[in-house]
Order: sequence, then structure tokens, then C-alpha cells
Amino acid sequence: MFAYISRRLGVLVVILFGSSFILYNLAAVSGDPLEELRLSREPNVEQRILALTRELNLDVPPPLRYFLWLRGVLGLFIGNPDFGLTRTSQPVINEVLLALPVTIRLVTAATIIAIILGITIGIVTALRQYSRFDYAMTFVSFLFFSLPIFWVAVLLKEYLAIQFNTFLSEPRISMQWLVGLSVASGVFWSAIISGSRKRVLMIFGGVAVANFAFLSLLSALEWFANPSLGPVVIGLLSIGVAFGVTQLSTGISNKAALHSSLAMAALAVILYYPIQWLFEQDGKIIIYPLMIITLFIVAGTVPLRFSKIDRGPIIRTSMISAFIMGLLIVIDQLMQTWKPYMESDAVYFRPIPTIGQVNALLEPGDFWMSLLDALVHMFLPTLALLLISFAGYVRFSRGTLLEVLNQDYIRTARAKGLTERTVIMRHAFRNTMIPLATIMVVDFAGIIGGAIITERIFGWIGMGTLFNTAINSMDLNLLMGVFLLTGFLAVSANLVADLLYSALDPRIRAGAGGK
Repeated sequence: MFAYISRRLGVLVVILFGSSFILYNLAAVSGDPLEELRLSREPNVEQRILALTRELNLDVPPPLRYFLWLRGVLGLFIGNPDFGLTRTSQPVINEVLLALPVTIRLVTAATIIAIILGITIGIVTALRQYSRFDYAMTFVSFLFFSLPIFWVAVLLKEYLAIQFNTFLSEPRISMQWLVGLSVASGVFWSAIISGSRKRVLMIFGGVAVANFAFLSLLSALEWFANPSLGPVVIGLLSIGVAFGVTQLSTGISNKAALHSSLAMAALAVILYYPIQWLFEQDGKIIIYPLMIITLFIVAGTVPLRFSKIDRGPIIRTSMISAFIMGLLIVIDQLMQTWKPYMESDAVYFRPIPTIGQVNALLEPGDFWMSLLDALVHMFLPTLALLLISFAGYVRFSRGTLLEVLNQDYIRTARAKGLTERTVIMRHAFRNTMIPLATIMVVDFAGIIGGAIITERIFGWIGMGTLFNTAINSMDLNLLMGVFLLTGFLAVSANLVADLLYSALDPRIRAGAGGK
């Protein structure tokens, strides 16, 4: 394995620096960084041209100048990297390190959510092949896959920011929206559950009526202006999480796993108010990582009470359930922060922003207020990237799972009497993930490219903004700094994909020379 990783690293390094050499020379001959100064009528223009020429080594031919730049970059290995200076005489490394976390935050959130949603919906559509839900998701996937991201971003800004902010001034749902949302929810759930026509109509009617009543209640209580879940709703949701995670992980028949998850649900309700008190302790950020550590320790020890054998799957089920339940409590705390955030002078009842990374007018100091502000600023750009990228996961995971389900070993597993959950989750899904590892890598690089446009639309100062600035101003050092780091992320993702292959498929023997 070590030899394989070393070989792959060598290939990726050659690709990275080879492509950087080509880009450097193409960018160097494509424009003149001194053009603006040559057209200037200032009296000291000649001195400025000479100074910039010396500073950027413009008197050196581009192929040789590349190696001067590369020498500074390789100083990274001795702890003294030098990516050069921008045209404004600022260190490139400082500019890039300020912008890189912004793009990583945006791309990582969109990628993770797209993977989870896309693969989940893809598996459901494969299991319900040629159903109404399958046809609907096929249409939606191709629709989102075909839409340009700038158009999607503009629509999101109009309807989920401007219109929604206007709605929050008087948060009552109109009759047209009540009927429309109720019908849409009825169609959605009847398509998922499917069955005979009579059953579909019953599900449609029941869901539509229940959704109409539920939304009417939320509208009457003005819940959207002051949302919260509370211990009762968290308790009910936690019970649902316990049953759902247990069914997917071990099956409901595993009573020890189910009881462990239900015990975690009971703890979530019992500890609700003590956790709320801890959340209110301002300035004690160290409490939060300690709470996370305690959560997983408890989730790992509770199953020991319910089983003495085969504890691994039970502990896994308990930890997944505990994580989701903890996430519900965090979401509830953010909901409780929504009203004071919306009423603050910095927001003034317009909580969903259309531009920027954070609200600079918001007073620092409140952890939950700052976290909510960061999340609402991430909401629209993340959703724009998500809608475009998740469509590929839906189609690819659907097609791959259908192909795997037709394999001989799946028929053998079913013939042995294994439950359908075991066949799908343990045998089919694992092998479905092998080709999906490839599309994850490609999508990661694609989302970085899409983030260039998205950042510009939503006013985020990330790698995309630096890339545009470098191209428009012919700032070669800045352009290469952006390219080198984004290229490093892309080739690192390729290496991770190669390692995933060997982890997911025991038939792959990395470094065995094909023997």
C-alpha cells in the first residue's frame, strides 16, 4: 500500500506542476501586465514601469520566469514559501489563505449535502423503478442538471430571500399557498409510497389534509417568526430517528440496537433543559467540544447495557442515532435564536441575505447569533451549488444500484433467505459506492469551478473572486497561487478516491501489480 500511495503521489505531483507550467506560460503571453501603465499620463510612469518590471521579473522570458516562481513555491518544504507578490505588492500567500477557507466552507457543505441527498434519492428511485416517484425524480434530476447555475442563483435570491423576507413581515400563509403546498406534499408522498390507485388516492388525500391543517396551525401561531421545536417535538422526532436508524443499520428485529437507540431518545428528552442551560453560558465555548465528546462516550456505553455479544453494530446504531438527536437539539437552539437575530438592528427583519459572507454590522460575542448569521449567509449559495450537483448523484447512484441488483451474488443472497434490508444495505449498497467514488472526485472539482460563478453572484470573497481579479488585472502570481491550491485540492481528491477503491472493494489489491 505504501508503494502504491507513493507511486500515485508521484504521478499527481507531475500532473500538478506540469499543468502549472503550461498555464503559467499561456497566461504570461496572453496579456501585458504593463498595459495600463503604458497608457498612463502620469509624470512618473517610467519609474513605475521599471519598478513593476523588477518586482514581477517581467524582463525574464516566461519559461525561465516560471522556475523562478517555482523556486519560491518549493520553499514550502523548508517552511519558507514564497508565492510572489500581487500587482498591489501584497503577498500572494496572504490573499489566498484569506480566500481559501471561504471556498472550502462553501464547497464542502454543498458536496456533503449533495452526496447524502443524491445517493439517498437515487437508491429509493432504483428500488421503486418505473414508479411515479422514479419518473418525477428523473425529470427533476435532468432539469437541475441542465440549468445554468447563475440562473438558479438569481431565482433563489428572488424567491427564497427577497420574497421570503417580505413574508416574514407578516408571517401568515395565504390560502393559495396552503392549497398548493398541501397538494404538492400529497403528490410527493403518494409517489414515494405508491401502490394501487385506491391506496395512492387515500395517501394523497390524507397527507394533503394533514399538511393543510399543520401549515394552518403554524401560520396561526406565527411560528415562522418565532420558531422552536421544544422537548415534546424533539422527543417524537428522536423516537422516529431511533426506529429509522435501527431499521437501516441492523433491522428492527435487533432489539438490543432498537432499545439502545430508544434509550438515547429518552436521554435527549431528559437532558433537554440542562443542555439549554449550558447553551446559555456565554463565553464558554470549551463546553461545546466537551459536550460532543460526552455524547459519543454515552452513545458508546449505553449499548453495553443491552447486549453482551455482537456489540459493534449496536454501538454504531446508537452513535448514529445520538448524533442525529444532538443535531436536532442544536437546530432547536438555532431556531430559538432566530427571533432575536431577526429583530436585531443589523438585520432588521430581513434575515435571509442576498450578498456577502457575514453581516459586518452584527455585534460579536454571541456564539449562537454568529453561527446563525454564518449559516443564513451560506444558505443560498450552498443551495445553488447543491441543486446543480445532486442531480448527478441521483442518476448515477440509481443506474449503478440497478446494475448491481442484477448481479449473480445478489440473487444468491436473496436465495439464501437474507432480508431485503441486508441484501440492499450490506451487499448492494457497498458495491454501488465503488463507481460513485469516481463521480465524487469529479464533482468536487466541478463544484470548485461552479463556486467561481456562485461567489461572484452572492458577493463572497473566495478563490473565485481572486481568480477573476487575477485574470482581469493580468496578475500572474495571484493567478498561479489560486491555481496551485485549487489544483492541489483536486489531485488530493483523486488520491482519496483511489484509496476508497481499495477500502470498498476487497478485490482491489493496491500495489500488487495486478497479480
